[in-house]
Order: sequence, then structure tokens, then C-alpha cells
Amino acid sequence: MKEFLSQLRGAIMSTVILAVVCCGIYPLVVDGLGHALFAEKADGSLIVDSKGVIRGSKLIGQNFTGARYFHPRPSAAGNGYDATSSGGSNLGPTSKKLADGIAQNVADYRSQNGLSTNTPVPADAVTASGSGLDPHISLQNAEMQAPRVAKERRLKEEEVRAFIVKYTDPPGLGFLGDAGVNVLRLNLALDGVN
Repeated sequence: MKEFLSQLRGAIMSTVILAVVCCGIYPLVVDGLGHALFAEKADGSLIVDSKGVIRGSKLIGQNFTGARYFHPRPSAAGNGYDATSSGGSNLGPTSKKLADGIAQNVADYRSQNGLSTNTPVPADAVTASGSGLDPHISLQNAEMQAPRVAKERRLKEEEVRAFIVKYTDPPGLGFLGDAGVNVLRLNLALDGVN
């Protein structure tokens, strides 16, 4: 019995010590280092306007539907860009529902942007990302939307294209993937102009 109680006390003490270290000290140290070394990223890469209002995160897309805005890629996360329901549609390449959805997205994209029925459409304009939260669109997608946005905002296309260039993020580490246009940052900048 004495040996059992000794082992039980050792097990309880080990559990308490590991709980304090793993659930208390370690998270506090990591959070403190994160805020000290990467303050903006540790707080979620938030975009704050001139009035101090949080408008979103550079890392999470938002849905813009008005003709004066650049539209993001479709989202399958919850009701669209729901960060609590991140994920894809889980529809496979042979799914009729997926094919019908993409066909509808292609038709909508062409209609919204005044394109002919045989104009090729960028894949990111009609398919959701794996997370459903991608904040970027391709340069080609942004360029195809530029005439519509310029017309709706009564700006010159060259002005809108300059904004596209300014809010294009380079590939990761300079060579991983493609450059992408951050839709939220681009639309907020355009709202600041008119």
C-alpha cells in the first residue's frame, strides 16, 4: 500500500507539473515572444483604418459583391469566408454539383465583367481555395476585373491598374507559388480614393 501511494503521489505531482509547464508557462513564453518579435502577425495581421476601426485581416478574404469592387475567389467556408468554418467543398473532380457550380461561376464572371461567352476565365475566379478563406486573386483575375471597377468608380483604367500593382504580394520567399492581389487591401485603398 505504501508503494502504491508513493507511485500515486508521483503520478499526481508529474501531472500537476506538466500541466503548469505545458498549459501555463510554455504558452505564455511563446505568446510573449510572438508579440515581442512579430507584433503585427501575432495579433492576426489586422487592417485598421484611419479611425482605428478593424476592417479585416490581410490573411482572411472577405466577400465583395458590388460592381465597384474587385471580387474575391469563391468560398466554400460556411456561408462564405466564415473563418470558423474554414474548408473546401469536399466535392471531387467527377462531381456534377461541382461542375454545375463552376459553370455557373464562369457564366456569372463573364456577365459581371462584360466578357464574351468564349473568353477564357482564370481558374481562381470560379473555384474556391482549399481553406475557402484565401485573401488573394491572381493578377490575371484582377486585370480582367479592372475595366468594370474603373468604369463603376469613374477612374481611368491605368489608375486602377496602378492600385493592382501596389497591392500585389510577391510569391512566398520570392519563388514559391505566384504573386497574388490582396482583394481586401485593394478595395479599401480604392474606397479611400472615391
